[in-house]
Amino acid sequence: MSMAIPVNPDILRWARLTAGFSVDHVVLKLKRKLVTADTVEAWENGEGCPTYAQLEDLAYKIYRRPLALFFFPEPPVEETPEQSFRTLPDLEISRLSTRVRLLIRKARVLQINLFELNDSINPASRQILRELRFRPDVAVNKMAESVRMYLDIDLSTQSHWKKTDEAFKAWRDYLEEQGVFVFKDAFRDDSVSGFCLYDENFPIIYVNNSMPHTRQIFTLFHELAHLLFRTGGIDARSKDYIGLLKGDERKIEILCNQFAGDFLVPESDFNQRIVGIKVNDRSIETLAKRYHVSREVILRKLLDKNIITHNYYNDKVKSWGKTTYKKSGKGGNPYLTKGVYLGYRYLEMAFSRYYQKRITIDQLANYLGTKVQFVSGMESLFQKQGIAK
Repeated sequence: MSMAIPVNPDILRWARLTAGFSVDHVVLKLKRKLVTADTVEAWENGEGCPTYAQLEDLAYKIYRRPLALFFFPEPPVEETPEQSFRTLPDLEISRLSTRVRLLIRKARVLQINLFELNDSINPASRQILRELRFRPDVAVNKMAESVRMYLDIDLSTQSHWKKTDEAFKAWRDYLEEQGVFVFKDAFRDDSVSGFCLYDENFPIIYVNNSMPHTRQIFTLFHELAHLLFRTGGIDARSKDYIGLLKGDERKIEILCNQFAGDFLVPESDFNQRIVGIKVNDRSIETLAKRYHVSREVILRKLLDKNIITHNYYNDKVKSWGKTTYKKSGKGGNPYLTKGVYLGYRYLEMAFSRYYQKRITIDQLANYLGTKVQFVSGMESLFQKQGIAK
């Protein structure tokens, strides 16, 4: 019979709550016949302890926390979602899935990794958050013009990217050149397109790779706007929660959506393109392809200019919503996928520190979020052909 392991019950409870799980959910996840809700509650009340095998399941498979953490004298201080995303009402935060909560924690780990790999100094020669800052009463068109001028990307360059995935890679590269790090992952949650974590030195944008590239691009700039307002944010598909916000929080959330649209579809160019336009699926698609945005972004701008009615807008959005985005069901190269999620710059940082003998292979594996035996596979791919940015 396995021996019970004396762990800190307060940390067991903290780990469950921060993961967003109920006691019943934990019982279901454990899939062990002898574990009931009463058993889990007893562990959290200090009236019993899990076995080592059960603790491993709790740490690695359910809560996704280091095993050693459960022996700490008290739970670590960790910024809560409410603190990270102050423009999101508590009700909306309570609806965040356990997967999204896990990815938020993962993003914080990557943020710490960036500090360690760069000796706490952002390596970008220009840092957009150091040089640009906006107030909630800013005119959104002026904000969009200022950011485009700072990034120094003209519309000609943007319109000549052939595909939306190429456009995303280019925008990602431009932002990382300005000190904003971009990571990706499969959120397995269509209600959230991405989020950002504000930090003065290492701001992060995290994008849902399960979304179409047009949506991923929009998310990049929705989250960049949050960072320029010095706050974290979440790009939720439904915007119903905005009605619950007040004051500057409400202004910021509205501006973030408007900024992404105005930045990606510059007003002056758009106005020229719609002179005498006959609005139909073909004309909308043509404009969407020019700017590498979704048809809905174009439709929204046409609505704002009173070129279409609310009924036309709602009918089109509803009909487009019936066509879901599907990624290939074929299993790809896991090393390539990992590389795309982390990004070329991050991998370059980690591998260069390893080649300089500043970190061990175990530390490298930890920075890559993989096991030591898989490092060589990522290294081979990285050296031979690089990773798609």
